Amino acid sequence: MPTAIKTGICSYGMSGKLFHAPFINAHPGFELTAIVERNNNESRERYPKSKLYRSVEELYADKDIRLIIVNTPSYLHFEQAKAAILAGKNVLVEKPFTTTVKDAEELAALAEKQKVQITIYQNRRYDGDYLAVKKVINDKLLGDLREVQIRYDRYRPVYGGKPHKEGSLPGAGNMFDLSPHLVDQALQLFGWPKALFADIWKMRYDVVPPDYFELLFYYDKLRVRLHATSVCREPAPGYVLHGMKGSFLQQRSDMQEQQLLAGTVPSLQSWCTAPSSPDGLLHTEINGEVVRKEFISGPGNYMGLFEDLYKSLTGQAPNPVPPTDGIKTVKIIEAGFQSAKEGRVVEM
Repeated sequence: MPTAIKTGICSYGMSGKLFHAPFINAHPGFELTAIVERNNNESRERYPKSKLYRSVEELYADKDIRLIIVNTPSYLHFEQAKAAILAGKNVLVEKPFTTTVKDAEELAALAEKQKVQITIYQNRRYDGDYLAVKKVINDKLLGDLREVQIRYDRYRPVYGGKPHKEGSLPGAGNMFDLSPHLVDQALQLFGWPKALFADIWKMRYDVVPPDYFELLFYYDKLRVRLHATSVCREPAPGYVLHGMKGSFLQQRSDMQEQQLLAGTVPSLQSWCTAPSSPDGLLHTEINGEVVRKEFISGPGNYMGLFEDLYKSLTGQAPNPVPPTDGIKTVKIIEAGFQSAKEGRVVEM
């Protein structure tokens, strides 16, 4: 295998600890070269061979590093990704790409000029539950689809204490935190909508930004509804699909986050267990026979994103999540806010 791609991580909060460092460290094509912790030393226990930097500026100045993971709060993505690109680094940027379309387009153009790669971290494309839904659609088990709902429910009835998530900082709120997952999946499955309508609302009194949204995507013969709430103690199925032949209900059941929290080490091979009980229900017609049966989805693997990223950086495959995908997501977010503000359908 060629020399490992030396990689630096901008932050060692939850994102760094769970979703980036374990995967970079375990993938044979990458080397976890450096981690930024401004004040703490938590990364030393688990990754003692990596360098500890106290600022992102030190990270960008490291001439050996080829890939920078920008996993800081959303409002910092633009300035930190821009600095990394100007330093000649490839970047993996957490979702959302940026908080405005203007900033996203500027970064994409700059990366092209600097001849470096931007990849957007859309790990939910590698969830087991999403992959189960994708297979049902690809296998055309429901006939022509007419109605789809994708939702992400949480029960967090009080402020969680993170200003970049629920405070007054730019990019706070569920439209920036959760909608990028749902929007990206909808665009991957169904393409660009003709129009959208949005209901964006603040349902809790002690948070600053909206924590509830419903986005309705209009297609010629399909409606797709994306929904997130912070006050849902008993979650509904994460995916509901209705077609001319049948329906499919899929729980949000991917176990990777829980297993990473428990200290499981990821790998290129399957490392995450599948759900222990049925999490999907298919009720449709196959070869003239009505079928109603429960399914257990397979395990997901976020290492797939890092494998695809490695292949793209070594010229073996295209960019798995190019900046154009990130720009599309931010365009949807901006159109959603416009629709909610003006109370009308926005043509896309």
